Formats: sequence, structure tokens, C-alpha cells
Amino acid sequence: MSESSAAFDPEVRRHARANALVLAVCQALAQGGAVLVIVVSALVGHELAENKALATVPFALQFVMTMLSTVPASLLMGRIGRRAGFTIGQTIGIIGACTAATAIYAGDFVLFATGSAILGIHNAFWQYYRFAAADTADEDFRPKAISYVMTGGLVAAFLGPEIAKLSRDGIAEAAFAGSYLALAGMCLVNIALLRMVRIPRPTTALFAGRPLGTIVRNPVFLVAAAAAMIGYASMSLVMTATPLAMHAEHFGFADTAFVIQWHVVGMYAPSFVTGHLIRRYSAPRVILVGTGLMIAAVAVNLSGQTLVHYWLGLGLIGMGWNFMFVGGTTLLTECYRPEERARVQALNDFLVFGTVAASSFTSGALQHGHGWAVVNFGIVMPILIVFAAAAWLLIHRRRLAQKTA
Repeated sequence: MSESSAAFDPEVRRHARANALVLAVCQALAQGGAVLVIVVSALVGHELAENKALATVPFALQFVMTMLSTVPASLLMGRIGRRAGFTIGQTIGIIGACTAATAIYAGDFVLFATGSAILGIHNAFWQYYRFAAADTADEDFRPKAISYVMTGGLVAAFLGPEIAKLSRDGIAEAAFAGSYLALAGMCLVNIALLRMVRIPRPTTALFAGRPLGTIVRNPVFLVAAAAAMIGYASMSLVMTATPLAMHAEHFGFADTAFVIQWHVVGMYAPSFVTGHLIRRYSAPRVILVGTGLMIAAVAVNLSGQTLVHYWLGLGLIGMGWNFMFVGGTTLLTECYRPEERARVQALNDFLVFGTVAASSFTSGALQHGHGWAVVNFGIVMPILIVFAAAAWLLIHRRRLAQKTA
């Protein structure tokens, strides 16, 4: 069935909506675990590391392993199917969470970094939930399917910090070890929910379609990848430094959890309307709005370091990320044919999490050595580059439309 005909098939639309709903719940659990890690990882690293500048290294290792695992994860799912691949990813998450909990109990920084790295492999798999929702959606519903899955992160904004607080002292001798055991339980629930996902296994050859180099040279791919890469890396740079910056200003753990919680609300609450906005105004325009929100966040963060400044600045960073990331993801789906999706999605996420890993490694050192202002100034130029690229694509498409009118 072609995409155009599928657009008028209510059964196809119903099936796509059901997948998107289940994947949204799975996203809530997976992202909730990720938010939990955001809240506690730097604090655990700070406690375990002799050199406090290395506090964010375990968190950064997650992104390194996510980057290195995106390609094999996508290719594996291209061969064995989405559901089987996602189940493997959640199983790896259980192993990583239990390793991290053991490391905290033993007071072993290296083992904690190892557990964090394993969690990074786990993260590489569930990042494809958004693409999985698009797999069975027609062209008209696709932006909404992606956006619906991303709304799961709104639940995660409250789920992750609350579970972190409730489980913090679950093991009396080791603060936050219980939080990682709770994360393992969330992975188990995710595995059960994935039984309800219905996405056909791939029927085309894994390397069918055009050469990857041909697709990469498409300006649409370049703008899509840049928006997702820089939006995610910029958000990560500031977000990763936030617990350390707040700790240096003598804020308590509850205040840090509150700020991260509302940051994640900012990341995912716009997903209720992002898909609609993309359909109405186009992905490049939504990306442009995202860059503006990012610059506004920098202005807020540089104007003061009260709780309100952290709350508002991180909220704007989250909203900017949503517009850039969902806009970039939707734009990317215009670049490939069904037989090419596994390779193109793999390359895109490899690039995204490569830049995120670099920003996460840089974040702790920048905050420790140079302070909060330098962390924020660090994202300005990359964001402006995305603004220029999206504006160019918008103008280019307008000129093409005028020529063909």
C-alpha cells in the first residue's frame, strides 16, 4: 500500500495511533529513567571521584556509548525488527542499572562509570521509539506520531525526579543505589509493555536503496541532522552542568530535582502541539523558533543564579530542544525511502549522540574550571549556525515553489 492511499485508510491510521500510544508510555518509562540519572549521576560522580572535575565523566560515558551503539542498534532492528530490538535494549538497561547500584554500594567510581556506559548502550535502543512510531504512520500522521511519542517525556519529567527522591535512601548504606535499582524495575515494566507493539519486521534488504553518501549530500538531511545534533548537544551541555552549578551555589538536592523536573517538562510538554505546528508551518520554521528559545534561555541564565533563574532558563532550554529536535526528526523522515530508513536513522543518531557525548565531557570541566557563564556562552555560536541553516532552507524552498508555480 502506498503512503498516499494509506492516508485514507482508517485501519492503517488506527494501527499507527495504537503503536504511538504504547510507545509513548514506553518513552515515559525510558525517559523517566534517563531523568532519574540526570538528577543523580553528577552528584554520585562528585561523591565517588577523587578528582571532582571528573564528576560528570560517568554521565558523559553514557552518551559515548549511546553514540557508538546507535548504528549497531538501528541495523540490528533493521534485521530482527523493532520489538525484539527494543527488548534487547531494555535488558541491557537492567544490567547497567544493577552494575551502577553495586558500584555505589562499593564506593567504586570506575565501576560506576562502567554501569553508566552500559546504560548508554541501553539508551541507544529506546531513542528509536520516535522513529518506530513513524514506521507505520502515513505521511499526514507522521509528524503527530513522532510528537505523541515525545509527550511520554512529560510524564517522565515528574516520574524520574520523584522516583529519585523516594528511592534515594532505599539502601541506607549507599545513597542513590536504590535509585538505580528502581531504574532496573522500570526497564522490566517497559519489556512487558513492548509486547503490545505491532510493527512488521523488515522485508527489504538492509543495504537496499541509494548510497548513504547520496542521501547525506541532500541539504534537507544536513539541516535536519544539524538541528537535532546542536539542539541536543547545547541542551545537554547546560543541563549536565546545572546540578554542579546549583551545588556550588549551595542549593539542596530537592531544589536541583525541582529545576531538572521542570526542565524536562519544558522538553516534552510542547510535544502536544509540535506536530501540529510542523504540519501547519513546516519543520524549518519550528526549528527557527527553537533556536530563538535557546538564545532566550542563555540570556536568562546569564542574568542571575537564583532558583527562579535556573527554573526559567532550564525550562526555556527544554522548549528550545523540543522544537529543534522534533523539527529535525520530522525533517529527516523526508530524506529517505522505507528501505533506507535503518541506515539513515543510524547515521543521524550517531551524529547526534556524538556531539552530545562531547558536550557532556566538556560540561563538567567547563563548570568546574570556568563557571556557569562560560557554559552558557558555549552554546550561542552553534545555535546561530542552525538558525542560519534553517533560514536558508526555508528561503530555498520558497524560491523553488515560486519557480514551479
